[in-house]
Amino acid sequence: MLLDHINQPNDIKKIKPGEYEKLAGEIREFMVEKVSRTGGHLASSLGTVELTMALHLAFDLPKDKIIWDVGHQSYTHKILTGRKEGFDSLRQLDGMSGFPNRDESECDVFTGGHSSTSISAALGLCEARDLRGEDYSVVAVIGDGALTGGMAYEALNNAGRLNSNLIIVLNDNNMSISENIGFVSRMTTGIRTAPGYIGLKEGVGSALEKLPGGEALMQRLRSTKSSFKQLFIPRMIFEDMGLTYLGPVDGSDIREMLRVIKDARRMNSAVVIHVLTKKGKGYEPAEKNPEYFHGVGKFDVPTGCAIGVKAPDYSRVAGAMLCKMADTDPDVVCITAAMTDGVGLKNFSKKYKNRFFDVGIAEQHAVTFAAGLAQGGMKPYVCIYSAFLQRAYDQIVHDVCIQRLPVTFLIDRAGIVGSDGLTHQGILDIAYLGSIPGMTILAPKNAAELVAALRFSEKFDGPLAIRYPRGEAYRGLEDHKAPIETGKAEIICRSGAASKGTAAVIAAGSCVRDAVKAAETLTAEGYGITLVNARFLKPFDGELFEELAKTHDRIFTVEEGVRSGGFGERVAAWAEEKRLPAEVEIIALPDAFIEHGCTELLKKRYGIDADGICRAVKEAFGHTEDQH
Repeated sequence: MLLDHINQPNDIKKIKPGEYEKLAGEIREFMVEKVSRTGGHLASSLGTVELTMALHLAFDLPKDKIIWDVGHQSYTHKILTGRKEGFDSLRQLDGMSGFPNRDESECDVFTGGHSSTSISAALGLCEARDLRGEDYSVVAVIGDGALTGGMAYEALNNAGRLNSNLIIVLNDNNMSISENIGFVSRMTTGIRTAPGYIGLKEGVGSALEKLPGGEALMQRLRSTKSSFKQLFIPRMIFEDMGLTYLGPVDGSDIREMLRVIKDARRMNSAVVIHVLTKKGKGYEPAEKNPEYFHGVGKFDVPTGCAIGVKAPDYSRVAGAMLCKMADTDPDVVCITAAMTDGVGLKNFSKKYKNRFFDVGIAEQHAVTFAAGLAQGGMKPYVCIYSAFLQRAYDQIVHDVCIQRLPVTFLIDRAGIVGSDGLTHQGILDIAYLGSIPGMTILAPKNAAELVAALRFSEKFDGPLAIRYPRGEAYRGLEDHKAPIETGKAEIICRSGAASKGTAAVIAAGSCVRDAVKAAETLTAEGYGITLVNARFLKPFDGELFEELAKTHDRIFTVEEGVRSGGFGERVAAWAEEKRLPAEVEIIALPDAFIEHGCTELLKKRYGIDADGICRAVKEAFGHTEDQH
């Protein structure tokens, strides 16, 4: 196999041009086989095999720098830089990252994971190169979906003034996470329907029809109008910004791409190479359903079907409840940022088209847009992953909380998300939202309580965040259905005095499930445990917590978020200020970025699972494992 000869950067240059197509086929087969066993972002990488090969043939890595926007499409890059063996542990604990990672390879010049950042980073690299008098090429590869993010335009605006070489490869596959909101298609549509364009077209048509042979010429023009739009309209968009435009180029034609890249390298300016690719190319199930194969779990290669039965997750529970709410309340509207299916809103988007808004990869706009909707009398629900919502912190502060607007944030994938790793872990939202005056934070313990929290939100008059984890919705504790009241916690179980000490364990959201197991174990071993479902992380139930501090030896808070600035720290500071007798012990994630891996294994590693809670309680009472 040709792939056997690709073991380190630049080995692809040893492959003969006549064998490029064969190598591309082998790469696709390799990726499909490996990702079927581990899961991963498959469709994007399948679509950019030839594009990546052309870049590696044209440039010298790691001297030259390629920055992959987001990095969903970087698997071929990893293969061509000597990391084939890493695919057996792709996205697994202590294994290879699913995104570009500076700690993994010199050829990963910029750690990626969030969208619309590549042009800014590449422009910074260019300026650093020029200031230091160095000589290397810089390439930013960005998808058309990522160009729905405003940060990309801020960078393009600056790049137009560059007087040295920067190559921006626009990978146009007309898909982001969900269907675009496509940059090129929408921009060309806008220009085609602009009054000036229509007037020009109609004026030319009228003039030609009056000339001898004009009708035949008009027919010829109509037959070539698609070519006209492809050739001229994108050029107008970019060149009006001061950028040189080359393309469009067939993303499956390596020789043509090499020719265009060679032309681009000669220019002392920022150059956009517009490459047309097909998401999922070469694997029929991914071609037919690229959205599903954007981020896929383990699957059967011949059929493309998922392996294992997938239970309803929190996203689907939230989406179904929002549909029910919208059935009876015409003011309910939903906003998301290019992740309709990911946050469970696919059915809502079909059923309530006029009340559903996918704004593209533009979290900042999503939040302020929701604020405007709220000011206009609507009841907006902003559904975004925790790690992506942090991009809109300023808008949450200024446009929602300062104005005390009733915007509800449904924070999906809050806590450890597992295999997506560093850039996607939703471990900061408790801390960053908790710092904002006027924000209320609710963390339901299970699926039923998420539904109840959404019902609660209907009448809540102010900024509200409801956070819930990725994955299967917990169905336990459904007999605990105390009504939700602002700032009130829920007692799950109480134990009396015990020989080894008494402790109140206050667990937040997803941690309640593990805290129940820990409470059972600790009670059986002679500890008196009161287990509390915090529900509200801000404001928390000070009245109950004060009572617990006076009747228990210790209080333990448990949260799936960073310790620094988190729920536990706020409770501890409050207890110290009130000089309460019981010491507050915090069980949370460290002040660190959490690596990729199985969620359960990561919880175990960082001590926030049932065993970790038990261990923390025993150690606090001076009872080591060796004594049992």
